Amino acid sequence: MAMAMGSPDGGGEDEVNSTINTTPLVDVMLVLLIIFLITVPVVTHTVKVELPKERNQIFKTHIEDVDLSVTKDGDVYWGQKKLADNNDLLDRLKAVSVLTPQPEVHIRGDQNARYEFVGRVILTAQRAGIAKVGFVVTPPPKN
Repeated sequence: MAMAMGSPDGGGEDEVNSTINTTPLVDVMLVLLIIFLITVPVVTHTVKVELPKERNQIFKTHIEDVDLSVTKDGDVYWGQKKLADNNDLLDRLKAVSVLTPQPEVHIRGDQNARYEFVGRVILTAQRAGIAKVGFVVTPPPKN
């Protein structure tokens, strides 16, 4: 009985295998898949709680709140009444700043108004001792 050693042409070198062995990769991926399938149900179990259902109120006006409007020309309105100047505004704001609870001041500034006009109203409210000043804007469309 004879046994052949080496290549038949006598070169002595084996052929180079240029393919990738994917068996270890598939084995590792299957093990990871099994681990994830076992651990995911443990992670998703939470305590059943009934959460409150509430809608966000964009703007809620109280009767005692002060609504100021600033036009693009710099005119200041207290509600619907046009004020003469900043001294008139200061006197009115001082009168309401001593009320308990102190009302909030809501400023509606025109889109094309200069910041200077709105800044004067904010400064006047600060000088009068108003603690809460807010801006009223139009919410963007939901689409």
